[in-house]
Amino acid sequence: MKSVKKLMAAVGLVSVLFLSACISNNESSGSGEEEKLTIGTEATFAPFESMEGDKIVGFDADLLDAIMKEAGIDYEFQNTGWDPMLVGVDDETLQGGMAGITITDERKETYDFSSPYFEATQVIAVPEGTDIQSGEDIKGMRIGVQNGTTGDEAAQKLVGENSSDLSKYDSSAATMMALQNGDVEAVVTDIAVAQHYVKNNPDANLTLIEDEDNFEQEYYGMLLPKDSEHKEKIDEAIQAIMENGTYEEIYQEWFEGTPDIEALESAQP
Repeated sequence: MKSVKKLMAAVGLVSVLFLSACISNNESSGSGEEEKLTIGTEATFAPFESMEGDKIVGFDADLLDAIMKEAGIDYEFQNTGWDPMLVGVDDETLQGGMAGITITDERKETYDFSSPYFEATQVIAVPEGTDIQSGEDIKGMRIGVQNGTTGDEAAQKLVGENSSDLSKYDSSAATMMALQNGDVEAVVTDIAVAQHYVKNNPDANLTLIEDEDNFEQEYYGMLLPKDSEHKEKIDEAIQAIMENGTYEEIYQEWFEGTPDIEALESAQP
């Protein structure tokens, strides 16, 4: 009888331990587990994002890290490419995109955006020694743009949506190489990217033409799925790092001058 009682006690103990383990496992794998967001990018857009070995580096990469730390959100930054990033955020296989993405009314029909985090405009890059002074002067020339960007849209407004003068490339870096190689005569792209390229490629002998009449002011935002549950936290984090000086520190690591934080805070997505 004692042997039977000991056996039953042992069985009971094993059952308790088994149930405890199940409960513990369920708790760790249930809703209490921290969610990890996957954020896509197109890492050929220096100084905002580029590849250094297998690591994404740049202003956007540093800023995203600061935002997510402030928000208390775990994340992974992936170099998906431009079009896959847009598709991924749309179908929510990605939870966000960070790639120097201009906030536009058309894009807001499909996506949500964070609060603006960077002020930009388009610029014309041409070889040194040309007589180009504005966007009007590049009509009839071979123009390079990155497909699907606001540079593409700005050039289309100048020369027409279906103009044969437009050559579309998969990245901004490819447009600048095409200009340097003589495949196109001008490039329309974001000013900070063009400035970075010219600074780091002095032998390319390129100059930049600004045109406030044809190119409007733009603001970058983090791309989010429609009705994203993370937007509020991300917006609060952006506001916090602008107020505590973190934003300006990151800005000055990658750009000259001082950011106009008041303009960013007053601009609404």
